[in-house]
Amino acid sequence: DPNGKIKLLHQLRDKVEIVFCVKAADIEKTKMRADIGITYDLEVFRLIDLISQMGILVSSVVITQYTGQMAVEPFKKRLESIGIKHYTHYPIAGYPYDLDTIISEDGYGKNEYVKAEKPIVVVTAPGPGSGKFATCLTQIYHEYRMGKVAGYSKFESFPVWNLPIDHPLNIAYEAATLDLNDKNMIDP
Repeated sequence: DPNGKIKLLHQLRDKVEIVFCVKAADIEKTKMRADIGITYDLEVFRLIDLISQMGILVSSVVITQYTGQMAVEPFKKRLESIGIKHYTHYPIAGYPYDLDTIISEDGYGKNEYVKAEKPIVVVTAPGPGSGKFATCLTQIYHEYRMGKVAGYSKFESFPVWNLPIDHPLNIAYEAATLDLNDKNMIDP
């Protein structure tokens, strides 16, 4: 069911909130969603409206990989005008290989902590490569530093581990993540 995720979230709406991620460079470059022909920043606002109409809390937006892009400022102002909090995350030197830097105050520690109200926080984005995974790891880092126990679970449509790599669903995954150089493979 292509609407399976949103149906599940609707059933859990009393316990769930949504956090969107959008990469600052995608706002600056006016990156487009090819399937519906709108920019990533406009897609964030479209999704906030749709999800909010379903009674699901959209609490905030994380602007990732921020390096001072001027196009981000009007985006922040528009978020503020509709009552949506925004947080800023920055590029981390040596990411994803230099673990000593990444897991430090100069890494995840310099990213803003996203304050959540509900026990389940869904981190999503208008498209791939928006910083969802790094946002989740930043949250876990901050929670750990505060003495809180936090977990992470990836809620993904694909790839499907028990289907052959050349199954159309797994091929669709590779096509959708082509710009990330992602590849399905058997781990020997």
